[in-house]
Amino acid sequence: MSDRELNFAREIMGSRSYRDVPDAEVLKEAERLLDGWMSGELRMERPKIYDHYALLLLALTRQVRTLEARVSELEAARGPQ
Repeated sequence: MSDRELNFAREIMGSRSYRDVPDAEVLKEAERLLDGWMSGELRMERPKIYDHYALLLLALTRQVRTLEARVSELEAARGPQ
């Protein structure tokens, strides 16, 4: 384990704007970082929610919206029961 504390958002975004990071990449990197932190392999800064974790919450919100739309389409295609 490194003594260096990682910045959650900076590790995911690098030098890009949050708008330039695809949701799939946010989710993949967030999972890697959070798993490493929970297992004790990584040290993370203790940020305020609006500074860092908003990136993950935004990606999850978009994914939920996409999945809800897909479920609605499937239910509509299936017709009334």
